[in-house]
Amino acid sequence: MSTARYDVVGIGNAIVDVIARAEEDFLLGHGMHKGGMQLIDEPRAEAIYAAMGPAVEISGGSAANTIVGVASFGARAAFVGRVKADGLGRAFAHDIRAAGVGFTTPFAADGPSTGRCYILVTPDGERTMNTYLGAAQHLAPDDVDADLIAASTITYLEGYLWDPRNAKEAFRRAAALAHAAGRSVALSLSDAFCVDRWRDEFRELVRGGTVDVLFANEAELKSLYQTADFATAAAALREEARLAVVTRSERGCVVINSGGLEAVEAFPVERLVDTTGAGDLFAAGFLVGLARGAAHATAARLGALAAAEVIGHLGARPETSLKALAAQHGLG
Repeated sequence: MSTARYDVVGIGNAIVDVIARAEEDFLLGHGMHKGGMQLIDEPRAEAIYAAMGPAVEISGGSAANTIVGVASFGARAAFVGRVKADGLGRAFAHDIRAAGVGFTTPFAADGPSTGRCYILVTPDGERTMNTYLGAAQHLAPDDVDADLIAASTITYLEGYLWDPRNAKEAFRRAAALAHAAGRSVALSLSDAFCVDRWRDEFRELVRGGTVDVLFANEAELKSLYQTADFATAAAALREEARLAVVTRSERGCVVINSGGLEAVEAFPVERLVDTTGAGDLFAAGFLVGLARGAAHATAARLGALAAAEVIGHLGARPETSLKALAAQHGLG
């Protein structure tokens, strides 16, 4: 196996986040499930935007956020995702490259506009997402560069890719290329409602060895195994996964493999502002640790550190150098 050019390459929906604060009545009035993500069409996207309060636009997308976090740790990162050659698409490409991430996916010349996610943040910091995939849903197998995948220690995929048919095939191609090159494949389950849609297929990806590392939060894990009991779900996951990490908010996380379960504490947070990106940034830290050969507990501490940074401000990408933070906490 040749030396890797990148530590992590991410493949996901290239999305621009449009973030606004909202009261819970707003969610109810617009039929939104608090804390979840729903896919919407362009007319509904326009209606939500018109009804929202003042908003901040920040380049986002689950896997893209993770990869920006990887770069913030000083690791070598690349991203594959489709945007259109419009204002939002050019902003997305600029932002991710400015963060130190390799991004060479060609702009879409026609078709739907760049994808965007309308994120409503309630006073408790919880985020509710409404996603118009736009150009992102046309990510195709041909967009997956075989040389890039072969040159990356870990290929990281988001569960949201399972919604658009073309993106699903791109996912499968990337996983096959990674394994053919002797590399690892990681998957984030993304969202409990996403798991509801694709439960059986996700479990088969884990059982069948397509996925080497699985990321989930507690709600996603319980949805995957259709149980309200965490211990029952964790035991089932241990039977099926090679390596998995389940985040549990302020209770930290649990690393699960054939050797058992290892709990790792969360980092203290002075002020919870916005939970958007907490799981994405946790994955960033863990992946960096994994790519560098760190112990799983150390990788989980890096993930917890990144998650604590991102929930202390609005938006899903770090505002402080994660490499510097890691050094401050003896994790550099």
